[in-house]
Amino acid sequence: MSDTVIKTTRLNLRKFTKDDVDAVYGIISDPVTMSHYPKPYDYRGAERWISWSIENYEKYGFGWWAMELCDTGEFIGDCGITMQNIDGELLPELGYHINKKFWRRGYGKEASLAVIDYIFTNTDLDTIYSYMTADNVASYALAASVGMKKKKEFIDGHYGNTFVYAITKDEWQKQRLKGE
Repeated sequence: MSDTVIKTTRLNLRKFTKDDVDAVYGIISDPVTMSHYPKPYDYRGAERWISWSIENYEKYGFGWWAMELCDTGEFIGDCGITMQNIDGELLPELGYHINKKFWRRGYGKEASLAVIDYIFTNTDLDTIYSYMTADNVASYALAASVGMKKKKEFIDGHYGNTFVYAITKDEWQKQRLKGE
């Protein structure tokens, strides 16, 4: 696959291309998938999503990466790190979006663990954050399952009551040594 960044047992994470816009739109336009966002995205929003990801690769060396199944090559979502304004600070945030027909199969956790490992191995970042609405149980459960701990809660102007989870490079290394 072109521009592969990370390969796991079941997933291939690669850089987005402009050709991915229809697949991205199929996920981020879905009201159920995007229920914790202010609203689903339109087609132009999907185009901006891809462009922003490509800009992030150039600017930071990372971003959201397209997530495909290894066995079929089917596009099922994205996962990666983007710089996000979290309660007034620009911080590296782990995020993912998965086509709802692939929910509850462990793909989000598998991709997130691989992305954290990649970032701590290949960048100078010493902490990775994740933030989500307080009612997004699946997202904060996933954050906890990859070793992140709740660090704070704040009111976001777009999302309301918001939780912030984080993991440091030291915590990640200790977790890896334990084999978790």
